[in-house]
Amino acid sequence: MATIKLKRAGVSSEMCEQLKRHRVESCKDLLSLSSVELMHAAGLSYRGAAELQRTVSRAVAPPVTTALELWSKHSCFPTSLPALDRLLRGGLPRGALTEVTGPSGCGKTQVCLMLSVLATLPKSRGGLDSAVIYIDTESAFSAERLVEIARSRFPDHFGCKERVLEMAGRVHLYRELTCRDVLNRLDRLEEDIISTGAGLVILDSVASVVRKEFDTTLPGNLMHRGDMLGHEASTLKYLASQFNIPVVLTNQVTTHLRGHGSAGEAALVTAALGNTWSHSVNTRLIVQYVDARQRQMLIAKSPVAPRALLNYTVEKQGICMDGEEGREVLCEGTDPGLQPIRVQMEF
Repeated sequence: MATIKLKRAGVSSEMCEQLKRHRVESCKDLLSLSSVELMHAAGLSYRGAAELQRTVSRAVAPPVTTALELWSKHSCFPTSLPALDRLLRGGLPRGALTEVTGPSGCGKTQVCLMLSVLATLPKSRGGLDSAVIYIDTESAFSAERLVEIARSRFPDHFGCKERVLEMAGRVHLYRELTCRDVLNRLDRLEEDIISTGAGLVILDSVASVVRKEFDTTLPGNLMHRGDMLGHEASTLKYLASQFNIPVVLTNQVTTHLRGHGSAGEAALVTAALGNTWSHSVNTRLIVQYVDARQRQMLIAKSPVAPRALLNYTVEKQGICMDGEEGREVLCEGTDPGLQPIRVQMEF
């Protein structure tokens, strides 16, 4: 929370401008200064500097809340997929991180595009009536596909061109193709959320740039990668909680080796980025292949839902679930970070 901007901590605009000239812009910057340094930067007396430090300290202190308060403000973002929403007790949780992971071609980006359309809908239609911040690290975003999903899934609402243009104008796309670009964007994300009125943040994908830039076989790279992912997760969790919005991430898959047997017996496909990262997300949805057309979504991790499988296909209108109910399953292992994932084979 110390990374929040001073203005959001109750510091006046004039004081923020004064401190900005000394490169003091966040609460962390200010609290890192001694009283004497702050006196010089802010042009205050010792007493004034001490009071400013107390004000900022109170603003970033973790708030104390009760279970009743959490319960009363608990809300979800409906996905327009009744079976999934029912299992998740209403939809994707606000104030938390939801990850969609799976092999290429299973529809992870299609899920993100569909959720982007949903977020712009009026609340009376199950939407958030808000803007969307979409961070694309794979150059996979398609405006044409976004419009196609909108018109096909909600033809009555997006029947006129004006509403389509309004929807597209509320989806703010940022293409960040390096780790440094992603970190810089996340550091500015608080201001972006405020300025755009965003009610949904999407990062598609969290693994792409990390896996390209970090060769984990080299000494020290695994630690540096873990530090960067930890920073990303903590920043996104703070923003999700601070603004009470859902944050959706996509992840890739990797080959995990078990024991020292032959490759055919010991290798399985799991979510990328390791077991530590899997504990950083609050909800994990795994998408995987069934056959050439049909896919499956597995609720692998959730604080409210059982492990369950739902069949779906990717259609013109986005993700379409087969049937109204998911089925609970007993999955191999107990750790969602090591859950085997089915990839595309010869069908």
